[in-house]
Amino acid sequence: MADRGKWRDRAARRRRSRSLLRKILRRGFFVLLAFLAIFVAGFLHFADTVASLQPPATPKADAIVVLTGGFQRIDQAVELLKSGAGNRLLISGVNPATTESQIRRNTQSSADLFKCCVDIGHEAVDTIGNATEAGQWILDRGYRSVLVVTNNYHMPRSLLELRRVRPDTQFIAYPVVNSDLKTSNWLRNPLFIKAILLEYAKYSVASLREFARKHLVPDSEVDAPRQAPQEE
Repeated sequence: MADRGKWRDRAARRRRSRSLLRKILRRGFFVLLAFLAIFVAGFLHFADTVASLQPPATPKADAIVVLTGGFQRIDQAVELLKSGAGNRLLISGVNPATTESQIRRNTQSSADLFKCCVDIGHEAVDTIGNATEAGQWILDRGYRSVLVVTNNYHMPRSLLELRRVRPDTQFIAYPVVNSDLKTSNWLRNPLFIKAILLEYAKYSVASLREFARKHLVPDSEVDAPRQAPQEE
């Protein structure tokens, strides 16, 4: 009788363990499903936002910043400078091996234009670096409004990082649309889907970091970096 009671107890414990495991797996599955749904919905919203980006009809600001990643962006930024859309241009994140004369030749611009109105930054290696480099340039020159030139799908993260560094500056998006999401069937292009997914993942991480900085970090720590440049 004692052995039979022990066997029943063990069987009951096994049933409880299996039941608990099933509950954990079931809840984990629903959590994963909810996370996946949120991610997909966010990605589709991101893609729709990017697809809807259009440059302003009459762009005008104190200055222009272009984030490197292709000469199409630089060409567009230089054309904006020539048209008087901004008084000065910063080309941020230029490869140290690339010279001013090479950029000038590729954009078919005059030496006088580059001498008077173009600055080239070699320090930035990523979008955060672009924002830091541009933020210091904006602060040093006292610009209040800046046209931001970069690819359309790169624009949301670029604006997020720039506004983090210089929250008092008005940044105006000037997207370079070399990836037309409105008319092209980009969902059938695996390479483009990969690029957009990667950019969306980076944007999500940057957004979460900014949310944590604003809502989880003490106000004194959040404000400290903003105060330092003003005292220099």
